[in-house]
Amino acid sequence: MENLSEWIPGLFLGIALSAGSGFRVFIPALVSNLAGKFGVVEVAGNFSWMTSDTLTWILGLACLLEIGAYYVPFIDNLLDTVALPVSFAAGALITTSFIKIDDPVLQWGLGIVAGGGVAGTIQAGTGLLRLASTKFTAGFGNGIFSTIENIISFFISFMAIWLPVFMGVLVLYLVYRVIRALTGKKQKQPADH
Repeated sequence: MENLSEWIPGLFLGIALSAGSGFRVFIPALVSNLAGKFGVVEVAGNFSWMTSDTLTWILGLACLLEIGAYYVPFIDNLLDTVALPVSFAAGALITTSFIKIDDPVLQWGLGIVAGGGVAGTIQAGTGLLRLASTKFTAGFGNGIFSTIENIISFFISFMAIWLPVFMGVLVLYLVYRVIRALTGKKQKQPADH
């Protein structure tokens, strides 16, 4: 098995970028494409196509369309329905592209479980929040929510490029805390006497 120190940073980079995919599918993909193109990060050898000029243009257009569509009331809720499986796939692909392991089963397995799992979890949460916003504001508060999501996705994506291990660990911790909060698992508090 490959040396852990060679592929763990790529795994954490992918996990952090996948978190950004949970907010917006295409922003982290574009950021990773540009970072790879300009040599800031290195993709696994079998994913060199992820830094192509053609993909840069496609992702740039997709980002603009996705960001714009989330400002249209009720269309944003429809997008969340489609975004859940797409963000899962994007998170899996992005994470897999940074894991430098010769075994494709292990490479894709880690990408799917870690990257897809993080992106899907975050997207499911933001989808539920948007439904609540739609219910309580008749969709008019969703623009504010969309702006916050855009900012978070850009922030996570850029920070992941510069501090991949820190951001990956932070994302995993936050996902753990959210899952614990949603499942109602609370730590036992000592009884006061």
